[in-house]
Amino acid sequence: MILPVRCFTCGKVIGHLWEEFARRVSSGEEPGRVLDDLGVKRYCCRRMLLSHVDLMGEIIAYERKV
Repeated sequence: MILPVRCFTCGKVIGHLWEEFARRVSSGEEPGRVLDDLGVKRYCCRRMLLSHVDLMGEIIAYERKV
């Protein structure tokens, strides 16, 4: 859904990296190289960015029924 602000494992702040990562990967760059350029070295933090699935656009389409 929404990328967590911090890595679940080590607690490093990674939330601010998502937009840059997603933009560069969608333009065709290799994800590993993008993570290296952004300074994401720990495998736990890399996992957080690589495995994230952005579903916010799909969920917003549904109305909440009370």
